[in-house]
Amino acid sequence: MNQDATPHQVTVWHRSLANGWMLATGIVSAAGLLVIAAVDHPHRTVALWLLIVSAAFLITGAIRVTVSPRGVTAGSALVPFLRRSFPLDRIQSASARWTRPTEIGGWGYRWNPGLSSISLREGDALWLTLTSGNQFVITIDDANTAVQLTNQLLAHRRKGR
Repeated sequence: MNQDATPHQVTVWHRSLANGWMLATGIVSAAGLLVIAAVDHPHRTVALWLLIVSAAFLITGAIRVTVSPRGVTAGSALVPFLRRSFPLDRIQSASARWTRPTEIGGWGYRWNPGLSSISLREGDALWLTLTSGNQFVITIDDANTAVQLTNQLLAHRRKGR
């Protein structure tokens, strides 16, 4: 990251993260449910409905996070249109700290009053404090660089007003 980036320079940070057990669970359960649906007619409907659970593991088992002059975006690496975007004008500040999934609601995508998160593992996390007072947390490698760039972009945006 360029420490002297100006609003006229395009500075972007990207990271991806995958959780092997979540992806494996999604694949194995989907395969098993499809077999059940194919061979066990009385339980076909239930098996097909349960594919939603497998899809949830697959959709949230790999993420891509981007920090750019547009803001912060985090979403599924496998289904790119499923994402959360936070424009800079909705972000108050950013910080980083070691985070456990249990302190932010668990693994995967979580919605909680005042705190939502995407968590695939314990470790570095990007904590966004939004202008609404809510927080959004993303466990991702190199969160400190994401924080530095986010806060730098916020400072440039505030100077420009």
